[in-house]
Amino acid sequence: MLRLRTCVLDHLISSPATSPVSSLHRLVSAAALAVSPNPSFAVEEYLVSTCGLTRSQALKASAKLSHLKSPANPDAVLALLAGLGLSTTDIAALVARDPLLLCAQVEKTLAPNVAGLTGLGLSRSEVARLASIGPERFRSRSIVSKLHYYLPLFGSSEYLLRALKRNFYLLSADLDDVVKPNVAYLQECGLGACDIAKLCSRQPWIVTANLERVQAMVECAENIGVPRASGMFRHALHAVAFLSEDKIAARVNYLKNTFSWTDAEVGMAVSKAPTVLARSKESLQRRSEFLISEVGLEPVYIAQRSEIIGHNLEGRLRPRYYAVKFLKENGLLKRDPNYSTVFKISEKAFRKKFIFPHKEAAPHLTEDYDAACKGDVPTNFRFT
Repeated sequence: MLRLRTCVLDHLISSPATSPVSSLHRLVSAAALAVSPNPSFAVEEYLVSTCGLTRSQALKASAKLSHLKSPANPDAVLALLAGLGLSTTDIAALVARDPLLLCAQVEKTLAPNVAGLTGLGLSRSEVARLASIGPERFRSRSIVSKLHYYLPLFGSSEYLLRALKRNFYLLSADLDDVVKPNVAYLQECGLGACDIAKLCSRQPWIVTANLERVQAMVECAENIGVPRASGMFRHALHAVAFLSEDKIAARVNYLKNTFSWTDAEVGMAVSKAPTVLARSKESLQRRSEFLISEVGLEPVYIAQRSEIIGHNLEGRLRPRYYAVKFLKENGLLKRDPNYSTVFKISEKAFRKKFIFPHKEAAPHLTEDYDAACKGDVPTNFRFT
């Protein structure tokens, strides 16, 4: 019987389903008909030989499955997971994480969930990702209604799946008592649907926190000099989310000392680019040394254009500085560059303005700049 069951599952797993719903029903029916109740069913052996768990994983998981007397329901669950396109390795990981998934009712819960999720526009592979992220919630009947609310909020299934990977509590939080009041409050603060979607994609915990905590975050954002009406308000919320006032004060003080800013200058810098508060001390120190000591920018200049600090140091700031420095030293620039513009413009615009016009005078400039963008900054850009 074990051999028959294994052969059926191997066939199911190796044969991709062509229709997300009808094929799943065929897979479930095939798995259910292939076996009959077995009073001597050994759960631990089943987990190893059929589900692919290690012996230690199976021993731990079997403690939650001692009531199982037949492989019929587990086989149907495995068939459904295989029908979603999950590999044997993926399925083993799911079962090890949530052994009770094997006890979920396929016809009453899992199959309707799959049908409901695909009906919301999720692809079969996205449903599989959802199951992999949180099998505990995948076997809950509320998952379809939760995604029915979250999909418009996040704007796309991709954004939602990314957020769920960071905070799967989104699917267990109470919508009416927790999530919706938080979203309504953020809307009252002037955030539009797009702003809330972007904020939640990076900080999904915001909508599952208690309302008082969200209100405290808004107050912190305003206290660092970013009013609700500002276009930077969303970024300010992201920066101060779940930070205490003491920690925010400590980070502001570190910025002030690292960039040699006055109280007014650090206030200006944070209000213009609040995400600098979220950067590590090492990251800030390296940028300070580069911008002040190497590029030669004045602290007040940086404070007035603090978005510079948010750019990638090795992949953007250094390569562009060295390219412009090369052009300047070789008389290829008519006037001194505005480094705020140099660092801020898009990559396409930078190449059009500073690289392409000098191909003849500096034939190796493109090659050297490309190398610098990959982290291999030449000692001196070659001129001839």
